[in-house]
Amino acid sequence: MNLKYFIFIFFLLISFNSYAEQRSKDIMLYTGEFDIIDDEGDDKTTLFGIEHKNPNLHRDTFLGKFSPVTGAFITGKNSLFVYTGIEGQYSIGPMKITPSFTPGYYEKGNGKDLGDILEFKSEIRLGFDLFENTKIGYSYSHISNNDWGSSNPGTDNQSISFSKKF
Repeated sequence: MNLKYFIFIFFLLISFNSYAEQRSKDIMLYTGEFDIIDDEGDDKTTLFGIEHKNPNLHRDTFLGKFSPVTGAFITGKNSLFVYTGIEGQYSIGPMKITPSFTPGYYEKGNGKDLGDILEFKSEIRLGFDLFENTKIGYSYSHISNNDWGSSNPGTDNQSISFSKKF
């Protein structure tokens, strides 16, 4: 078994085990396109991911509501990104705006070389409540290493998400 698949599966098993121990959980599945602004088109591919938020850890501050966020995605070219960070939460009527910043571990697989294993994801998500505790959303993210790696080509991504609070 390839190391990245082992890490991805291990992460998911640990995450789902911790979900069972919590009273409340918010799980989001998402899919989309990786490297949407690739001029050559050779690194564009699909992505599939999962994200977890624990509503019990939300904190209200003078800047808004913040909470930790943890997730992972894998691309159609076997690139893997496992991340954890912080997410802000703002509401405008039924629309939810959630900017986030999440550093993480990146492995290129057969995909794009982002220059380092430490990468940073900045994301903005617009979501709408479908039903009670169920949301659908669109997000745009940028991943790069802040010029800390051997190169810093970065990648821009977009995805559609579905989340459910249990």
